[in-house]
Amino acid sequence: MSLSASAFTELELRNVGRRFGGRDALVDLNLTIRAGEFIALLGPSGCGKSTALNCLAGLLPLTHGEILIDGKRVDTLPSEKRDFGMVFQNYALFPHLTVEKNIAFGLQMRNLSKAEITRRVAEGLALVKLEEHAKKLPGQLSGGQQQRVAIARAVVLEPRLVLMDEPLSNLDAKLRLEMRTEIRRLHQSLGLTTVYVTHDQEEALSLADRLVVLREGRVQQVGTPEELHNNPNNWHVADFMGYRNLIDLTVESISGDTARVGGAGLDLTAKLVQSASVGDTVRVAIRPSDLLVLREGESAGGRNTIEAQVTVVEYQGREFAVGATTTSGQNLFVHAESAPVPGSMVTLAVEPSRVLVYASNLDAMSNEQRELAEVRG
Repeated sequence: MSLSASAFTELELRNVGRRFGGRDALVDLNLTIRAGEFIALLGPSGCGKSTALNCLAGLLPLTHGEILIDGKRVDTLPSEKRDFGMVFQNYALFPHLTVEKNIAFGLQMRNLSKAEITRRVAEGLALVKLEEHAKKLPGQLSGGQQQRVAIARAVVLEPRLVLMDEPLSNLDAKLRLEMRTEIRRLHQSLGLTTVYVTHDQEEALSLADRLVVLREGRVQQVGTPEELHNNPNNWHVADFMGYRNLIDLTVESISGDTARVGGAGLDLTAKLVQSASVGDTVRVAIRPSDLLVLREGESAGGRNTIEAQVTVVEYQGREFAVGATTTSGQNLFVHAESAPVPGSMVTLAVEPSRVLVYASNLDAMSNEQRELAEVRG
């Protein structure tokens, strides 16, 4: 399947915003998407990610800003004139039409020849491996198969942009993994440009070339999965990137980009990600996998140490998820290779560089930091 007829170089969102009843759902979204990229919009419910997708699709008019493809505005065009494909969360298949007729529907709306429709439908069925199910109705398919039909229906249109709104959220865990692989395979093999909405950070990390993290309608950070995973630029992004341990502490001393922070029975050397002053209350983020359970007699070797009591142990296949509580009552999440005994006291160790210090108030982000968050990548 060739997508060259609708190729473009870049799509640009400039100060895109949307208000509902006087409330900002999306504020000054600035993003340039290169042809062939897979972009994931990531954030909790109500953060503006689906609003952004619907603005792109033309399902919602912009309150302000503009959307351009290779310098030409498309936000003034109706949805059907933008040449975008859409895959919805609930599949949105016609229950009375067979699989092949669902896939053919958009092609028929474009008045293509019968031969061209037949060719594209056959290609679409092969792409999503549903040739044997062509004559079935959607109700006779599994959830994963229905989602494949929805994806095929979008890509046979040979759109210049594919928009996906949480397409895997209705599937069970095994199917989600399978479909993630399938979506990435189709994206790469067809040379698609894809914008994908999700609240699942693992899904976003595995699929996307770049992530856009949103909170309350505002961009928090844009970057590659590796950049956001290793260097989240505020605690909200850190939270979404798996830093489950978020603790409010006080800055006791600062030397360069290293700070000593304490409180809640903790005394830690940490890395300053956002600027702070001695005496400030800050939010400290630690990923569970960075907290190691020291074996008896094992040296901390320059790492921070924390004494805690094991409260719960969960087996998760390759490792154990451990809940522990410090003597002052601070709960911590830890990953361990072997299972500690519930109720036992353990010493946890963490490298100072993996203890990240942020302003506890997200509004403390400077204008410069916000601009950097929006244009990076």
